[in-house]
Amino acid sequence: MSAQPIPSAAQQREVRLAARALGRAGLAHAYGHCSLRLDAQHFLVCAPQPMGLITPGEPGIVVPVDGELPEGVLGEVRIHQQLYRRRADIGAVIRSMPAQVMALSCAGLTPQPRHGMGSYFQPSIPLWDDVQLLRSDAQASALADLFGTGKALAMRGNGAIVVGDSLVEALTLTWYLEDAARIELQLRSAGLAEQGPLLDADACAQRATRSGRIFERMWEYLTAGDPEAGDPTN
Repeated sequence: MSAQPIPSAAQQREVRLAARALGRAGLAHAYGHCSLRLDAQHFLVCAPQPMGLITPGEPGIVVPVDGELPEGVLGEVRIHQQLYRRRADIGAVIRSMPAQVMALSCAGLTPQPRHGMGSYFQPSIPLWDDVQLLRSDAQASALADLFGTGKALAMRGNGAIVVGDSLVEALTLTWYLEDAARIELQLRSAGLAEQGPLLDADACAQRATRSGRIFERMWEYLTAGDPEAGDPTN
């Protein structure tokens, strides 16, 4: 195994920014965590406390992709390990508690691609159909297998997992996922879900653009006002 890397100040700051942004946006409360890949064998996870309460300068913890979780790291960070292990394209993982996603998942449903922000989740958003906490490697491995090649997975009554090639992307997609769930719930509540068209794979591929600073602008919006925003030296 490669030597454990030392995260840069910028990497530590980025993890804190993402964590607090999730809290401010109502996408996480007392529970949840986010991480950033450091190299092929290690990632940096946020401090093990409510993400919105992580203070400026508080360091995260370096976790190996293979091996035991370091002391103090939350048990469900095993999910991050399994996802990083399977997919070299993943640069960040977010475990959050979006309210609309959770409501849908309790009915055994996940958001469908009905609007622009929902187009980013192809081929689909799988449902982990188990309300139990994931506190074992076997559970985390099975979840990662179900996750597949997509960007998000909903956990029945227990939040969501979103990945990206960066924390900027993963944070943005977590917000998009909740917005897709909002649309889904509103259409179903109004009795309009059946007549509302779904975007097919071609339409999703065309709409799910990365151009125009799509992800960067959402990052700026969600981190605005953070005490560490705009200060790369901190």
